[in-house]
Amino acid sequence: MRAQSSAIAPSRIAVGAAGTDPGGRSFGTVQAALGVVAFSLTFPATAWGLEGFGPWSLIAVRSILAAAVAGACLLILRVAPPERRHWFGLAVVGAGVVLGFPLLTTLALQTSTTAHAAVVVGLLPLTTALLSALRIGTRPSRTFWIAALAGAAAVIAFTVQQSGGALTSADAYLFAALLVCAAGYTEGGRLARVMPGWQVIGWALVLCLPVTVPMAAVALSYEPVQLTAHSVTGLLWVAIGSQFLGLVVWYRGMAAIGIPKASQLQLAQPLLTLVWSVLLLGEHLTVAAPLTAAAVLVCIAVTQRARG
Repeated sequence: MRAQSSAIAPSRIAVGAAGTDPGGRSFGTVQAALGVVAFSLTFPATAWGLEGFGPWSLIAVRSILAAAVAGACLLILRVAPPERRHWFGLAVVGAGVVLGFPLLTTLALQTSTTAHAAVVVGLLPLTTALLSALRIGTRPSRTFWIAALAGAAAVIAFTVQQSGGALTSADAYLFAALLVCAAGYTEGGRLARVMPGWQVIGWALVLCLPVTVPMAAVALSYEPVQLTAHSVTGLLWVAIGSQFLGLVVWYRGMAAIGIPKASQLQLAQPLLTLVWSVLLLGEHLTVAAPLTAAAVLVCIAVTQRARG
């Protein structure tokens, strides 16, 4: 089964990446966009989860729940383990998007607002594109980089203005989270060219179980747990929505349209996060929101059309 999947996937990806299959690239864009929507709910859901869980407990339990779902899918479908040469990349995915980014941002959200934390997400597309260029040799065009930098600048200006322009002690966590997540996205997008995206995150989650299970046992013994509607909903979303399903469609989208272009769709994520923050957390937006949204949409449109 593995050999058959590996034989089919690269040919499909190659067609989409070459631009000879517009329908496949459009579907890839839709999948990447769905991933962005799922990720945009992560910070508000984490804020809900922290109402009833400690930061270490929340991270460990969410990873275990996501691994249980992913592991069940792998077992039911009888998916063979990846080849040995792919395990290093899966370990990078696990360290970056399963453990590193969730843990660092959760620690940051203890003292930072979701608006301030969204600055990281605004920088993530550019960082992912840079790491992609270094790791797998992608060379986006000058137009792509100009639009990407303009979009990142617009998002950063908006989110910093929303947080009052003040830096917090959580910034070290946020910038570290930015780097490890970009590395995980880059490796995940590369692996999704040779195996289905859901298997990439599925195996990464399973690979982290020797870390997350002991971590959960220790954290739950020290951090008090209060099960409420908010805390349980937040936990379930970050575990199933963000940690598994969101990454499944995200990696599939990256494999279809390319890591740099897919990463630029995340320019819209901070704005979506702020919208969810208003609806779910009661935060307030200024009149700058629609103006920034329009600027970001223009930048996304340019990057999607730019030729690498």
